[in-house]
Amino acid sequence: MNVFKTLLLILKWYAMNPRLVFLAHLVLASVSLAQFNFSFPDCANGPLKSTIVCNTAKDAATRAHALIQMFTDEELIRNTDNVSPGVPRLGIPPYQWWSEALHGVAGSPGVTFASSGNFSSATSFPQPIVLGASFDMELVKAAATVTSTEARAFNNAGRAGLDFFTPNINPFKDPRWGRGQETPGEDPFLTSQYVVNLIDGLQGGISPHPYYKVAADCKHFAAYDLENWEGINRSDFDAKVSLQDLSEYYLPSFQSCVRDAKVTSVMCSFNSVNGIPACANSYLLQNVLRDFWGFGDDRWVVSDCDAVENIFNTHNFTKSLAEAAADALKAGTDIDCGTTYSTHLPEALTQSLITRADLEKALTRQYISLIRLGYFDPPESQPYRQLGWSDVNKPEAENLAYRAAVEGLVLIKNNGLLPLPTTDRLAIIGPYTNATTAMQGNYFGAAPFVVTPLQGAIAAGFQVLSAHGTDVDGTSYSGFEEATEIAKSVDVIVFVGGIDHTIEDEAKDRLNITWPGNQLDLIRQLAALGKPIVVVQFGGGQVDDSDLLASDAVHAVIWAGYPGQSGGAAIFDMIAGKVAPAGRLTTTQYPGEYVDQIAMTDMSLRPSAINPGRTYKWYTGKPVVEFGHGLHFTTFQFSWKKRPRTHYNIQQVIESVSGRAPLDLAILDTFQVSVQNTGQVVSDYVALLFLSGSAGPTPHPLKSLVAFSRAHDVEPGSSSTVDLKVTLGAVARADERGNLWLFGGSYRLVLDVGEGVLTHEFILTGADACILHWPQDPSM
Repeated sequence: MNVFKTLLLILKWYAMNPRLVFLAHLVLASVSLAQFNFSFPDCANGPLKSTIVCNTAKDAATRAHALIQMFTDEELIRNTDNVSPGVPRLGIPPYQWWSEALHGVAGSPGVTFASSGNFSSATSFPQPIVLGASFDMELVKAAATVTSTEARAFNNAGRAGLDFFTPNINPFKDPRWGRGQETPGEDPFLTSQYVVNLIDGLQGGISPHPYYKVAADCKHFAAYDLENWEGINRSDFDAKVSLQDLSEYYLPSFQSCVRDAKVTSVMCSFNSVNGIPACANSYLLQNVLRDFWGFGDDRWVVSDCDAVENIFNTHNFTKSLAEAAADALKAGTDIDCGTTYSTHLPEALTQSLITRADLEKALTRQYISLIRLGYFDPPESQPYRQLGWSDVNKPEAENLAYRAAVEGLVLIKNNGLLPLPTTDRLAIIGPYTNATTAMQGNYFGAAPFVVTPLQGAIAAGFQVLSAHGTDVDGTSYSGFEEATEIAKSVDVIVFVGGIDHTIEDEAKDRLNITWPGNQLDLIRQLAALGKPIVVVQFGGGQVDDSDLLASDAVHAVIWAGYPGQSGGAAIFDMIAGKVAPAGRLTTTQYPGEYVDQIAMTDMSLRPSAINPGRTYKWYTGKPVVEFGHGLHFTTFQFSWKKRPRTHYNIQQVIESVSGRAPLDLAILDTFQVSVQNTGQVVSDYVALLFLSGSAGPTPHPLKSLVAFSRAHDVEPGSSSTVDLKVTLGAVARADERGNLWLFGGSYRLVLDVGEGVLTHEFILTGADACILHWPQDPSM
């Protein structure tokens, strides 16, 4: 066993301790660089120079097929793992398929940062949960464009691959999920819009020609949102999901990623879905992914790391590892992130569990992708091959990371205190006072800098005293005295706390969703001083703010998530009024007792006798803070720019868009809203349009987000018009078989949350019509 494979086994152990995962990635990355160096095939002078694969006049499929025919059976099998040794006799260099770029180029087996100087850092954007809260899809695309530019620069320096295992687009259904921070939120429509724009920016367009910028990977397919909860682990969990919920909630983001954004690759998940491990699930990987969504042989599927091994070892789905490898390969998993394929496919081939044709299909898909990335082509003919260190951490990238942090901030509460004059003296207290990498969340890279909350307060012009006060989830109260002492001499207390990677992370789900008790105890002690308090809440998952919202001493609450390299600057520029808040929560904030009302393993969404309902669409209780909530420093008035229609005939609508497949993306109507700033502060405004109705199968969702848009820099006294395009798919509902229908009946549109600020009612007339036939699962 070589050094790299030994370290992969160590990584499995590290995965049981979430905080060691990143360290393991760094160790593996250094080995991968030494072993592979990410060189390119030599089509000018090497053994391949006169072969078809180097002929740029041929199409990618022809080139890849010709190359694969030169491989021996052993060479095919050796290159089915993410640690691909290449084929030295053909001049094909080794390649590491596992690089990361969740919110900027990130440390991983395929990415290495220099200790100093060139390539020692990359732009670190806020976590996706914060980018989602901006509801600004142009911003998402711009951040992805910067990330892919920097990723290409790293690749050209031999420090990264050409494909990146990002984004995570599983909907953030359960507030306890440790990886919810990696997603844009709980709503499938928001996530679908997010992923289309993100893939556009990462890959350099939708099906760009002639070259892809980088290859993105949508993960984790499918129904994955449990790490390790109450002894149940992601590697052996069987997610029981109805076709209705798959179609309506768990898979729309993947449909948008694959069908609409044309992503290059998809990662199958650890868990089983309805009794079959995801990476051996031909219904998911063939019937849905390839047959229904058109994921062709120019694109590939990779397993989550060790998920192929788990088919046998934890799911007990097969009688041997050879059978597990064969089942995964034949189901459509082309690359094993692990070593099960290279170790056990030889016996699978010997036992006729697979054929050479199965191996050729998987390898052809891989190399078509590399060809479309320019892997075999002359560097002088490719603009992306010219990118270098001068294209990393550019001023415009730094400005974009700051803007993203600002736009993602959510003002949850403000009793007239904010914004503060910079003449106020502040006490910055709490575990995030001097936070650096904690501001980045998980799957992060080395940032060029991280502005801490303390640094941000000073830079904003405040006079500041500071104290750590307490740890995120500690039991020591030794810092309370220092914190309360400095707070006595200031005008305003800013408490910076919440949760971090020690509470939520990969391989770590939460058992509760309340504020850590030690932090609340300190806030209560500070409140006794009679000074106004601002609480800045960090973390991807929401915590129950009931105590803070009820406290007269807490005048303001700001949710900051994991705001990235410029987080401290963004937070205190907002507190000082240099920028205005306009972000919206993308997850429901539930009361603490929610975790006692439903198990994480319950995948159903609709309320029942044992389920209070999930997400804002179905939750029957009273949320502490609802999805879409977000306050401003100004006031707005709203009106319809033109009077909306009140009747739509289903058959006439479908006939008017016939031939424009797919039907679910066809526009029912565009609703124009005039947004007037009636206050005194320049501000953005996020327009959220929700739909409710009594048509279709019961129970009915309370409401569904069907359109959104962000108006920028609306001046006091002026107006901005937002266009809210509502598609047929947004209005449609899924039946029990997963088919999407337009149902006749009455509907109501509501702008914004709560009681809404603008409403409109309309009727769909005519016969009910199916606009999308969902593929049926033969095993159900």
